[in-house]
Amino acid sequence: MHVGMAAVFQNTGRTLTDRQIYLNEVALADMAEPLGFESVWSVEHHFTDYTMCPDVVQFLSYMAGRTKSVRLGSMVVVLPWHDPMRVAEQISMLDHLSGGRMILGLGRGAGKVEFDGFRLDMGDSRELFVEYGEALLKGLESGVMQYQGKHYKQPPVEIRPAPFKSFRGRTYAAAVSPESARIMARLGVGLLIIPQKPWREVEKELTEYNQLYREINGTDAPQPISAGWTFVDESAERAREMAVKYIGGYYRTVLDHYQFAGEHMKNQRGYEYYAKMNEKLAVYGDQKAIEFFADLQVYGTPEQVYEKIMAIHRQTRNSAYVGVFSYAGMPHEEAARNMTMFARTVMPELRKFDAGAPIDRSAMLPDLRYAAAAE
Repeated sequence: MHVGMAAVFQNTGRTLTDRQIYLNEVALADMAEPLGFESVWSVEHHFTDYTMCPDVVQFLSYMAGRTKSVRLGSMVVVLPWHDPMRVAEQISMLDHLSGGRMILGLGRGAGKVEFDGFRLDMGDSRELFVEYGEALLKGLESGVMQYQGKHYKQPPVEIRPAPFKSFRGRTYAAAVSPESARIMARLGVGLLIIPQKPWREVEKELTEYNQLYREINGTDAPQPISAGWTFVDESAERAREMAVKYIGGYYRTVLDHYQFAGEHMKNQRGYEYYAKMNEKLAVYGDQKAIEFFADLQVYGTPEQVYEKIMAIHRQTRNSAYVGVFSYAGMPHEEAARNMTMFARTVMPELRKFDAGAPIDRSAMLPDLRYAAAAE
């Protein structure tokens, strides 16, 4: 199984300066390659303490120069917030700088504060994601960006530096709602699983996605990548205590940032699935939701953590696990200990397990990068 780590740059409670958070998170990212992690990831968010990585490609470019072999994953680039032409250039440039090490992760976003900050109608996000995604993926294969859609019109223009390696087989997207999973199947991309719903529900939606993917694309879907908020300790009791405090604390920041319980979510066009979350929060309250989220994540002794990741694999067939080891104001020393213990006690066993295909299947597929331009 491929094992990666993600730096998320949270400044919960602002007990530290943003500068110190960056020093701490980059220090963790620097530990990844020496500890044996195979990829470094981060996420894109704006305007709040929730996650202070407004440009994930810039962070990954920085890490490309500080590393030699780890893959560099975006979890995710939120397409509706960007000009697709600029995204194509940034992605191609990072791939050149890193020697083809990028794993491309895409998403459409769900934070009202972010859509408002960018002066965008959140209700247009699904249509924007589809159009931008189609244009971007075709452009990265052909070397030329061109598209005529409802929202996005791009006359033909070359991507420079030109993509030198296909992104097919190494592109994934986050899909929380069943509707998004169907969109990803039509786009021909794999799934990034961010645990936030019952695993049985995830398993059912993956079955539908896999079937639709094969019908549309004539081949099996890539195995998904699963992320997880992770805490490992020699003591099961301490691991549980810290999970409640920090993983639970992380989900409080999710509720604050996304405002899932807000009035706007009840009738938000394109976010019908989230309206159901709004209803459940109204019935069960924040505390029950926090406890539920924490129990979806991966914490415990090394043996318990390994078994939880294997249980996720049995339900999802994920080929990779990406751990988040620092979150919700966890002291840096604790995060470094957490990540190091995972690397030394859990990761060796995961790496021995044959989880299936690699997360970058681009070398296994026919090279059609410039087919569209030739036509």
